[in-house]
Amino acid sequence: MTVKLNQTAFDYAKTLINEGRVVADERDAWSEHQPSAQQENEFIRRHDLADYAKWHLGIDPDENDDSKGKYKFPYGDFKDIHRCGVLAAEGRAGQYKYHDIRNAAAHLHGMIEGRAASTAKKPAG
Repeated sequence: MTVKLNQTAFDYAKTLINEGRVVADERDAWSEHQPSAQQENEFIRRHDLADYAKWHLGIDPDENDDSKGKYKFPYGDFKDIHRCGVLAAEGRAGQYKYHDIRNAAAHLHGMIEGRAASTAKKPAG
């Protein structure tokens, strides 16, 4: 199985960050913040699989095109990008040696951290 970078999802994630639609949560919060299977199914029912795909940095070309299993490395909750989701994707992609996905997640991570630093209040001088 070779999972490829979902360029559409990567571009969408960058847009979300630029719009400020980021939850700057803790590294280990993804297990609590990741959408459940029921939430995923409801999202697909209300939208479509193409919209679902935009929330996943990886595509498995060996999986059925009409299946949730085709999409890997989720990074958000269908509303906002989550820092913890990006970090989870970055770590897992690195483990499995999906370098293009790891690099994309690292780029998003850098964008999130850069945005947080630029919006932090400066001390009164």
